[in-house]
Amino acid sequence: MRIVNWSIFSFMVGYHVLLVLLFPAYIKVISWESLIFLGLLIMISCLSISTGYHRLFSHKTYTAHPLWEWLWLLISPLALQSSALRWAHDHRIHHTHVDTDKDPYSIKKGFWYAHVWWIFVYKDPINPRLVSDLMKNKRVMFQHRHYDKMVLFVNAAVFGIGCLFMSPLAAFVGGILLRIFIVHHCTWFINSLAHTWGSKMYAKELSAVDNAILAFLTFGEGYHNYHHAMPNDYRNGIRWYHFDPTKWLIWMASKIGLAKNLKWFNASRLQRVLIAKDKKLVLKYLKQQFDDTASELRKRFEELSRAYDYTDTLLMEKLAELKKATQEQRELLLVEIRQLKRELAVLWKSWGSLTKFAMRHYRIAA
Repeated sequence: MRIVNWSIFSFMVGYHVLLVLLFPAYIKVISWESLIFLGLLIMISCLSISTGYHRLFSHKTYTAHPLWEWLWLLISPLALQSSALRWAHDHRIHHTHVDTDKDPYSIKKGFWYAHVWWIFVYKDPINPRLVSDLMKNKRVMFQHRHYDKMVLFVNAAVFGIGCLFMSPLAAFVGGILLRIFIVHHCTWFINSLAHTWGSKMYAKELSAVDNAILAFLTFGEGYHNYHHAMPNDYRNGIRWYHFDPTKWLIWMASKIGLAKNLKWFNASRLQRVLIAKDKKLVLKYLKQQFDDTASELRKRFEELSRAYDYTDTLLMEKLAELKKATQEQRELLLVEIRQLKRELAVLWKSWGSLTKFAMRHYRIAA
């Protein structure tokens, strides 16, 4: 595809070439101080994209105090990934049209296109309707208007701070060039590797995958299949052992008043959504089959789906009653709630077994 963003292309190629040329000299002056400095810059840069650009501005998974918004808007120029308005605009299009020609960085156009080439060939203007909420945010618009100046100021400040305890060469190559290189490629991996290499547990119909290694490299963004299934959840890693520093940071911010209204899916709600997704995917294939097994499977899928919805709805009603119940009523309700949770666990297990059998029997691609 023809390059249209020549200034961006020149910058990207230029800093990569400069890094290669200067890296041998950087190795000779590297120190523990410079490595710690580099690590902190990478962490702050990645968190500014994950916590600010992605989960706050793009998906509105939580609301934030103006100070919290300013923090990430002022720090994010370290990552050099355009303004929050432009980033959120393109990302919302990606979610709306994922895996189609309208997706700005569709993996269907190839690994390297999704990884970096799209940046050079994609130049659609910002559609105000897609980011009308952000255009009403004075802080976001200030950053958008002054982004280039902020990039120069923040990176000059980094270089200056680095020169206080390391050589100018180390501050420039490590604090500027190498940091930009690592942050760029780790972020780009979400568009390329996170749509190529990993598992699909939540949205089997999409190219997005979960990958724990990428989660480590991107501060939690690697659980991408879950994210595409539940984009409004402030968490990407939903298990306690999932490496997702961004969710921990947002949660801690909520405890000191800098963040609130955190959106998340509880287990039964999540399973209900997954059942709906699995059902749609599998029944699409089973409708094309006319044998007795397919007929029985279609019937069983419908029965299990209705049973789970009914039981989950009943559980929600009992939980709501529990809040207003007397002590005597609470004891009876708790017994019912425990029983309903056990029934949901059995239904979920049965659903998993049925789905695996259908997909294996008819070789349905996930």
